[in-house]
Amino acid sequence: MSKKTEYLLVITNCPGSITAKNIAQDLVTEKLAACVNIIPGVQSFFSWVGKVDKANEHMLVIKTTLASYNVLEKRIKKLHPNELPEIIAVPIQAGSAEYLNWISKNTGKS
Repeated sequence: MSKKTEYLLVITNCPGSITAKNIAQDLVTEKLAACVNIIPGVQSFFSWVGKVDKANEHMLVIKTTLASYNVLEKRIKKLHPNELPEIIAVPIQAGSAEYLNWISKNTGKS
């Protein structure tokens, strides 16, 4: 097991499949993420501009490293159509050493 804050799951939601696929492709191509899962059919309820709103979205679950996070966040903000996209990073506390090493090898500009 590696340092618990070295690896992250980053979550963001997208308003449609085209946006989700574009962001996922870009993050992996740019080596900001080793893998992005797109989960369609997420129904979100949220407070926005003083009222409760809802949307059908696609959730992106992004596997990355802490070292790549700042650039990844900036890239999502640039590509995302929402004024305030959800971008939440959760530290990976434990995981298969082989998988975590794979994340390291597939992120960053080595």
